[in-house]
Amino acid sequence: MRRPRPVTVRRLLIVAVLVLWEAVPQTGLIPELLLPSLSSTLRALIADWDKYGEALLVTLYEVSLAMLVACGAGILVGALVGGLKPLRDLLLPVFSSLYAVPIVILYPIFTAWLGIGSEAKIAFAGVYGFFPVMLSTAAGIRTIDPQLLLAARAMGATVPQQIGRVVIPASIPTVLTGLRLGGALTIIGVVVSEMLTSTAGIGYLVTRYRTILDSAHVFAAVFMILVLSILFDTFARYIERRTMVWQTAGRRERTDTADRRLTTAPAPV
Repeated sequence: MRRPRPVTVRRLLIVAVLVLWEAVPQTGLIPELLLPSLSSTLRALIADWDKYGEALLVTLYEVSLAMLVACGAGILVGALVGGLKPLRDLLLPVFSSLYAVPIVILYPIFTAWLGIGSEAKIAFAGVYGFFPVMLSTAAGIRTIDPQLLLAARAMGATVPQQIGRVVIPASIPTVLTGLRLGGALTIIGVVVSEMLTSTAGIGYLVTRYRTILDSAHVFAAVFMILVLSILFDTFARYIERRTMVWQTAGRRERTDTADRRLTTAPAPV
């Protein structure tokens, strides 16, 4: 008997979760106040779609700008830390230690500096997603085969050519993994900050309806957050698959070179 494909298993699990989400509250095992059924959640979402759509636009605006901060600063700092040994020895332990600190405890500082508007949320979420992007970029640059750079310099490649044709293609798979994790943390950072201090956004709707014990509307907002996170993760996985050809091509080229060396090597006497 053949084992089912992983994709099939994942789809069946999603269907099972949705069925249980609908069936368990309907049977009364869990009160609707604690877990509203999927149908009542969707009805609440459709009935107040204008509010949810407006809140979604606010959240997407803040997430987009926060990702620009996290990805731009993360890639730039990561490239410098990973490429320059003095900076790597000085700053990498510091950034690794800061990454272990729960950044959410710093949110009151951002509100004290920038107020309770979008600026504090964008800065907080940008810092939240900065560390995985920076650390992954630094790790990706450190794993580049030195022979590739040596061969590029031997063929007369300039520094911009080395960066564009060697450094970026060789490190981008690792960088994209960091971008995927950093982007997810950025979404979390925006939603959490909206739940703490905000008058707009999906996180604000979660807090607003939670205070009046409207579980269906709370889960409708949570459902939108889940869909947003899944769409981002799917897009990030697609980009990773599209860029894996560079890594595969580099491995195949190194393998072909090694095979030619073995073929042309003189036979032992």
